[in-house]
Amino acid sequence: MEKKPLDIDLAIRRIRTAVRPWPKAALFQLAEEGFTSVFEQLVACVISIRTYDEVTLPVSRKLFDRARTSAQMIELTYEELDELIAACTFHERKASQILAIARRVMDDFQGNLPCDREVLLSFGGVGPKCANLVLGIACGEPFISVDIHVHRVTKRWGYVHAATPEKTLLALEAMLPRRYWIEFNRLLVPFGKHICTGNLPHCSTCPVLEMCQQVGVKAHR
Repeated sequence: MEKKPLDIDLAIRRIRTAVRPWPKAALFQLAEEGFTSVFEQLVACVISIRTYDEVTLPVSRKLFDRARTSAQMIELTYEELDELIAACTFHERKASQILAIARRVMDDFQGNLPCDREVLLSFGGVGPKCANLVLGIACGEPFISVDIHVHRVTKRWGYVHAATPEKTLLALEAMLPRRYWIEFNRLLVPFGKHICTGNLPHCSTCPVLEMCQQVGVKAHR
């Protein structure tokens, strides 16, 4: 089948419809539930690293039932915090990181974590993916968050030709219209989890198949 050039506007419209039945990405779901502060979103993103959304959501809710602010968080002992997030991957390290973030937010920012990318990146355990996601969701600032789904899907489309998520981020910043920057992760996470899957993607029912170069796809459903 001869492929059409990728029309990103059309692709976005079709993917919005396609992912509607699927659960939202964890941080976007938490924001809909009212966990919208920079601190809450950052803590939830730390919890989410190398952890499935199906675990991130209940763990984050459980923690926020006890502590939603940095002031409340530093009242927890390391053991209490570690027990609250024990279901997530690398929980011991993350408990230390979250407590360190909370203490510094209190010491340096009087409990109000600013919408500042350099500040977010200065915390242990926080990389570009989390910083950009938090700035997009909590601050409404146009940043692209590239996780494994965004990296894989855009490379498979032939839209981006990059070896790593970090390089994919730079490529997307140069070509993706800014109006889609925040939304891109929200759409491509469920799209990548349920349609454009890592193994045997559902190409036969994909809404953007006619525009997808299927780079690296050896077998599909």
